[in-house]
Amino acid sequence: MDIAFLISASVTLYVIIDPIGLTPMFVALTQGMDARERRAIAFRACVTGAIILTLFAALGESLLGFIGISMSAFRIAGGILLFLTALDMLFERRAKRREDQADERPDPSVFPLAIPLIAGPGAIATVILLAEQQDGWIGLASVVAVMISVIVVLFMFFLGAGLFERVMGKTGINVVTRLLGMLLAALSVQFVLDGLRDFGFAG
Repeated sequence: MDIAFLISASVTLYVIIDPIGLTPMFVALTQGMDARERRAIAFRACVTGAIILTLFAALGESLLGFIGISMSAFRIAGGILLFLTALDMLFERRAKRREDQADERPDPSVFPLAIPLIAGPGAIATVILLAEQQDGWIGLASVVAVMISVIVVLFMFFLGAGLFERVMGKTGINVVTRLLGMLLAALSVQFVLDGLRDFGFAG
């Protein structure tokens, strides 16, 4: 197994799913709930998000082929989408959008936590692109394993959301989110360059 790929996939998915950025939203969505209720919601949200991403990792390329979209074209489109996500993170538009999506509901585990905050368009595009880079079931299993490891990290952040909020503070969370946005911008450009290279436009 390519260690470099595993590291790159882990960083990419971590930036896209963004456990640090999601934690304050989880706190807001579960405000007033006790620890037991928060654990149950965190578990359902993470499991649902993982299932959705696994399905797209396994079937995404076949689905794209069925509707006549090449992986090179999807790689470029995915890179552009990830770049827009990076801009949202850098200029605080992402947090505002999440707040707009976070309507008050008795159980926010499926919506908006699992969809679209965990398994959003960026995460779906990323798992499809990563799965395409690896051959066979072993490659798919490695992508799914990396994705699950990131989801586990997210679950741990959710469990410690209250403590995390007190320690980091709003300023700390904003600083980390911007650093992740810069990293995501660079990774998204690499996706676009890879797609252009497939079409023969980049060396």
